[in-house]
Amino acid sequence: MKKYLLLGLTLVLIISNSCKNSNSSEGDFDSNFAHVVYFWLKNPDNSEDRKAFETSLKKFLNTSDYAKTKFIGVPANTPRDVVDNSWTYSIILTFPSKEAQNSYQEEPVHLKFIEESADLWEKVQVYDSVGL
Repeated sequence: MKKYLLLGLTLVLIISNSCKNSNSSEGDFDSNFAHVVYFWLKNPDNSEDRKAFETSLKKFLNTSDYAKTKFIGVPANTPRDVVDNSWTYSIILTFPSKEAQNSYQEEPVHLKFIEESADLWEKVQVYDSVGL
């Protein structure tokens, strides 16, 4: 009986550790301010463009002093009438305050990312929200 209890506990620990989002490098989701950005690349099927975009984006997010949650995503291809899967990449960033997000907008690494990558995208859409 003890053997099965130990095995069960081990499985719970393994599963709970494997379910953590590896893209969130700063811990828990901060519900004070969420910054969600969708990017439509000009050439979404071009592997070189995708690599350049991802490299610049990851470099930027890994060095941002302000963003707390740092999630990079691609469309989940969930075909429903209310779902838009037309974009190429998304990011979800959270901040402890609107003021921190305002500082992030002028952060040199953020401006460098825009400079490096702006020629790769045809459209960017941003949704900002504050928690209740």
